[in-house]
Amino acid sequence: MTPTPSETVEQARGARLEARVSAAQKTLLQRAAALSGRTLSEFVVASAQEAANKVIQEHATIQLSRSEQFAFVTALLKPPKPSARLRRAVAAYRQQMGL
Repeated sequence: MTPTPSETVEQARGARLEARVSAAQKTLLQRAAALSGRTLSEFVVASAQEAANKVIQEHATIQLSRSEQFAFVTALLKPPKPSARLRRAVAAYRQQMGL
């Protein structure tokens, strides 16, 4: 049996989220919701989701200046020669692992 659209919405929105806000915050949110033509719940959920997506995107993306981009690409294309300390560490690792 195929679920009705209202049943699908209920399944999609099965989790609850509650928050305590001041009277001034609630008034502000209600005003913004009304101006955007949404219910308070719709407005709060949409705004929170938008903010969450923005934070996640900012943490998932590395933004480099032009000079940082150049340094990064240069390091990839022309890496420095391994130092003596790094060569010793590799040798010790290989010996320890039996490689």
